Amino acid sequence: MPTPAPFTPDPDPAPRPAPAAVVTRTRTGGWWTGLVLSAVVLLFLLIFVLQNNAPIQINFLVWTGTLPTGVALLLSAIAGLLLVAIPGGLRILQLRRAAKQGGRRAR
Repeated sequence: MPTPAPFTPDPDPAPRPAPAAVVTRTRTGGWWTGLVLSAVVLLFLLIFVLQNNAPIQINFLVWTGTLPTGVALLLSAIAGLLLVAIPGGLRILQLRRAAKQGGRRAR
């Protein structure tokens, strides 16, 4: 019966690729993404305002004025956003204050 040849390791094995590094999300990356998206939205708003520049007459209570259509619509959207954001921000502050005071329930 023939004897098996002794095991000899390969003298120069092929190098294995290094494992890929895991990249986690960072706060800076989130800010950068937010800034890029904000710039794109502002660009679209600018295009909207420039394309809708026909003047319209605006009447509010005793005030009367003329504004380009795009500007009037943009101002009304900002006013609507403020109607939602201000009470929401105040509620968040109220909940934070309650959490700092020992978790009492905010009503």
